[in-house]
Amino acid sequence: MHGDSFPTCQVGGYQVIALSDGTMAATLDLLSGIDVAKAASIQCAAGIERQGDIHINGYLIRGYGHTILVDAGAGGQNNVGGRLQEKLKMLGILPDDVDRILLTHGHPDHIGGLLHENGEPVYKKADLYIHPLEIAHWQDNEKLQRASERGKHNFALFRKVLAAYAGKIRLLDENEVVQGIRPVWLPGHTPGHTGFHIHSDKKAVLIWGDVVHFPYIQSAVPAVSIMFDVNPLQAEETRKKALQQAVDDKLIIAGMHLNQTGFCCFQRSGDGYLLCRLHQE
Repeated sequence: MHGDSFPTCQVGGYQVIALSDGTMAATLDLLSGIDVAKAASIQCAAGIERQGDIHINGYLIRGYGHTILVDAGAGGQNNVGGRLQEKLKMLGILPDDVDRILLTHGHPDHIGGLLHENGEPVYKKADLYIHPLEIAHWQDNEKLQRASERGKHNFALFRKVLAAYAGKIRLLDENEVVQGIRPVWLPGHTPGHTGFHIHSDKKAVLIWGDVVHFPYIQSAVPAVSIMFDVNPLQAEETRKKALQQAVDDKLIIAGMHLNQTGFCCFQRSGDGYLLCRLHQE
């Protein structure tokens, strides 16, 4: 499962590579539905030293003539992340090589890497795929007016991205983006939050975006929400369904806030689920 220094998974003709963008300093106080001591004990049992930090991943998909990026990392926005471009360069991928960018949603740690500091697009030749409900959410002026100062910055960044990629925006629906890759609507974290199901006859990977932010905690106790969820109850329902589907369908899970291993699977464990590392291929 690990090729050189990059966690890699082969699914049919597609090579899926996890790209670490770095970490975001945070605390377990962001969580609700669990006390901090219990959350910390779960992190400790999993061997996580910096228990409040949130890891950030993007994913590169190569195959069938396509070079596809799923999310673009934080790009250094708010002094977070910014290493994804370096990782692409290490793999010999230049920005103009990317022909499609699939967005799970519009938070800064997923879209910040789409823009240069001057506001110009990084991936000038790529089409940008996003769920229409996500666009509607970030373009809603009433929501903008109700947002906190940090929230207003998030709205502004998303709108800058839309402007920079004008003419290149493609709306996701139930159809495959390309052969073997279909979007999966996973609402709650944001209204248009979307995963991507990559499948062949014998294997399937679900890149599930932000279904979890603290994977060990939120798989063990799926009712745990994070303050970034737009609709916590819907996010909880989505998380429970996604975790059970991962077990039932024996899915390989990729997520933007898994750790540097990039991929995992899940098993049932009591009232929750157990995160399991994959065997190397």
